[in-house]
Amino acid sequence: MRPDRHSDFASLPPPAAFADDAARWQAVRARDRGADGAFVFAVRTTGVFCRPSCSSRAARRSNVEFFSAPPQAQAAGYRACKRCQPDKMQSGRKLLERACKLLTQEEDASSLSEVAAKLKLSPSALTRLFQRELGLSPREFLAQAKRERFRAALRNGEDIAAATFGAGYGSSSRVYEGERAGLGMTPATYRKGGLGAEIDFAIAASPLGKLLVAATERGICAVFIGDSEALLQAELKQDFPAAKISRDESALKPRIEAVLARLEGRKRTAIAASDLPLDIRATAFQWQVWKALTEIPEGQTRTYGEIAAALGQPKAARAVGRACATNPISIVVPCHRAVGSSGALTGYRWGVKRKQKLLEREKARAGG
Repeated sequence: MRPDRHSDFASLPPPAAFADDAARWQAVRARDRGADGAFVFAVRTTGVFCRPSCSSRAARRSNVEFFSAPPQAQAAGYRACKRCQPDKMQSGRKLLERACKLLTQEEDASSLSEVAAKLKLSPSALTRLFQRELGLSPREFLAQAKRERFRAALRNGEDIAAATFGAGYGSSSRVYEGERAGLGMTPATYRKGGLGAEIDFAIAASPLGKLLVAATERGICAVFIGDSEALLQAELKQDFPAAKISRDESALKPRIEAVLARLEGRKRTAIAASDLPLDIRATAFQWQVWKALTEIPEGQTRTYGEIAAALGQPKAARAVGRACATNPISIVVPCHRAVGSSGALTGYRWGVKRKQKLLEREKARAGG
């Protein structure tokens, strides 16, 4: 059975609203239609509230306050602008869901202009809506949706040909191009638990103990830390039970050095840096969490709840915790900077003591 394409957006994360009043004010000044639905602004001197794109005469910043939605502005005593009718606009969430439906029906990101026109937005405003709400462009959303449909079909037992065309790919070559763009293993490899994948690994000494780095021909697929080489190799085998795994210190030397450079603070931690190609699988939400982790300054921490809130998903603290727990590339994605609600250093795969040592080293480098 062909997967339900509308299920792609049924589990979309809640919207990530504008982070602060400065960003909201900038959107108001630009009359950004892509911000409509994210918030409304009210003018104290007129007693009226508007959508960000309202074409009314610009107000002074000192007279403006912001509300997350029309009901909040009305509760504060403001009335809706008759020109832009903010009380009748769709929320950013609803607008996004309509956009996702239209895009998945069209099955082609080249139809972006048509979809935007149906939503009464410009293509650039529609792109900003996607980036604000999901952290993805429309093209990236479509690619991610296809990959998820394809992988779901494989997990449900469909053969590669059926999954390929059922997901909306025109040919098998498109699948492999899409998987490479998504930093993932090939479809057959994914379906068979790593069967056919060739993984090299190397182990080196580090300030935190033994450091194992494993990679396919495409890039790094695992970074582990521990005391025992035997246990690290067992962990690797557990994560890739069907892969062909070989030790190759020479081939992995540049990548070991790149990870060590991050561990020692000689290079900024980043996802998919040009000198550190990756070969990992992840959902869009996991990528959002991992990217957020790389943006936490060295030596500082954020609670799972704070990370969730920063992503516009305040109720997703547990999901953030799961994304941290499933991070296969320690150090590159610094999940040690995520802590429990009380600030306790809990939930680190390689031990709380290592987590504490990592943070202490970072604080020392940062002069904290």
